[in-house]
Amino acid sequence: MDRSRFTRWAAPVAFLAAITIGALVVRAGFEHGKHHAQPPAPTVTSTRKKTHAHHRHQSQAQTYTVQSGDTFASIATKTGTSVARLEQLNPGVDPTALHVGQKIRVQ
Repeated sequence: MDRSRFTRWAAPVAFLAAITIGALVVRAGFEHGKHHAQPPAPTVTSTRKKTHAHHRHQSQAQTYTVQSGDTFASIATKTGTSVARLEQLNPGVDPTALHVGQKIRVQ
């Protein structure tokens, strides 16, 4: 008789315990997310390159520092260019193997 009584209550108690633990884990995740700073804004830097001495104008190259999760498509959107243009400006860069901190030309 004692075993039957235990079996009858064990499943609901285990279920409630699992739900409570799950809720606490989710809540902790949300609270943990509140304390994190926003990811840094994309970094686009400009450098001036001298062209031939007889030209009055200088061309301006802009680079972008790759952030975590970036793709050529997301970089193109962030910098106002196209994937085709990024590929053209960065012929030696494998768009499927970008790494954080890598600098690529965007203009």
